Amino acid sequence: MALRGLAASGPSSRGPLDEAVAAAEERGAPAVLATGGAPEDDEEDEGRGRGLLRWDGFSAWLHCVCVVGFDLELGQAVEECQWSGGQRCLDLSCGERKLQERGVSRYWGQSTMFLFSLQSLVLISKLPYIHFFHTVLKQIAPEYFEKNEPYLEAACNDVDRWPAPVPGKTLHLPIMGVVMKVRIPTCHDKPGTTQIAQLTQQADTHISVILPTVHEVDLFRCFCPVFLHSQMLWELVLLGEPLVVMAPSPSESSETVLALVNCISPLKYFSDFRPYFTIHDSEFKEYTTRTQAPPSVILGVTNPFFAKTLQHWPHIIRIGDLKPAGEIPKQVKVKKLKNLKTLDSKPGVYTSYKPYLNRDEEIIKQLQKGVQQKRPSEAQSVILRRYFLELTQSFIIPLERYVASLMPLQKSISPWKSPPQLRQFLPEEFMKTLEKTGPQLTSRIKGDWIGLYRHFLKSPNFDGWFKTRRKEMTQKLEALHLEVLCEEDLLLWTQKHTEVETVDLVLKLKNKLLQADREHLPVKPDTMEKLRTHIDAIILALPEDLQGILLKTGMT
Repeated sequence: MALRGLAASGPSSRGPLDEAVAAAEERGAPAVLATGGAPEDDEEDEGRGRGLLRWDGFSAWLHCVCVVGFDLELGQAVEECQWSGGQRCLDLSCGERKLQERGVSRYWGQSTMFLFSLQSLVLISKLPYIHFFHTVLKQIAPEYFEKNEPYLEAACNDVDRWPAPVPGKTLHLPIMGVVMKVRIPTCHDKPGTTQIAQLTQQADTHISVILPTVHEVDLFRCFCPVFLHSQMLWELVLLGEPLVVMAPSPSESSETVLALVNCISPLKYFSDFRPYFTIHDSEFKEYTTRTQAPPSVILGVTNPFFAKTLQHWPHIIRIGDLKPAGEIPKQVKVKKLKNLKTLDSKPGVYTSYKPYLNRDEEIIKQLQKGVQQKRPSEAQSVILRRYFLELTQSFIIPLERYVASLMPLQKSISPWKSPPQLRQFLPEEFMKTLEKTGPQLTSRIKGDWIGLYRHFLKSPNFDGWFKTRRKEMTQKLEALHLEVLCEEDLLLWTQKHTEVETVDLVLKLKNKLLQADREHLPVKPDTMEKLRTHIDAIILALPEDLQGILLKTGMT
């Protein structure tokens, strides 16, 4: 189960935090404490006494809140954790003990040796609401570092009272005297659309913060130093190429990596990505070795040491400080990897990659015009996000069209046979469809689209996308098979077959119901009801001894 970490200064790297989560769970702190329904009064009192049921609201949003110390030599060390089960003090790690031995205070870094230990407040969540959690941290982190643990516990109590994050709902979320208004996105939302402002015409006087998005980063601000090469970067992300972002700070590294991952939306990025990767990460040796090709990962780094240890990676983006809204940094150039030799190398895109598609000059002119006219960064982001969306859709529509043709005809589905299989995906057959129904129908961009598709079909993103589509289509076939089965006169069928065959049919039908529930098949509610009616009618037509057995037999 993937967890996402956010620190007050930006998303945290994986490694020590994940190990701390795993260690704490071994001590009995569950990751999610969802209960099926409301408990009885005494159950609730007992649960709250144990610190469990009371935190269901908290666990719907957060896995835990951690206080993490950092030492230049020892790396990260989790010092305090607020779990859905209540506050927990983790055992001191080896690194923390060494800090204390050197005279560094565990919490505030004050010591007789005048050494200071950096601290971060970190939120760990399964929800990818990057912008929202950053906003929460900005509200509570400064106060926490002044007021210590009681303030953090009070903030967690506020989170525990929040309503569940239901897709499509607009929520008012109070935390420590501030009320945030957010809308939870749905899978049907178009990237870059902000619907929250359209939901109400009246000013909400009690609202402190209105967030137009909970999960999207400022795309143009992140791409601003490299927007001349944004189409090439889109190709690299689409193809799952190994990519390193070298930035001056964790927040800039993290935001740029997340912007890259989001640029191929609505296509999901199926490879790994590390918004803030450090030398203390457990995969450090694997990613820096030169004995094997770099994996399909996007890394965000800040340590100048990586300029040397990751020099063998094929694509490296080196950026300077991200400018505030309204300020445009100098555009970086594409440079050869051999030029990335020193720690003080200039910003640039270091790669030998030759794009498949010709550069779209129109989007560049549009963004440059916006810069000259001092168009707000938010408006520039909308333009860039729409461009990426149209580019991705032009690329993916021919694939969707071909995959849909692999679906068997509905008339080939028989109630008395297993659902038919999908036809095999044949790359060359797909390539032939591009001549008449390729991306040229929806995109003005010229270039080697065929070459881009051939490369994509070998990538992790295609593998993940096709597995997802194949699963969805297989489930659709199972649902259609159920519908065809329900239209049959099953009672008449049993009259022409033996009791053994009838019992076997009942058991198979019950398994079908169980499968539909377990796998969330896209079955109409009335279809499920018809199937239950068929099962009941067949059982009642059997001898009483068999009725008793089959009525007791669950959906197994």
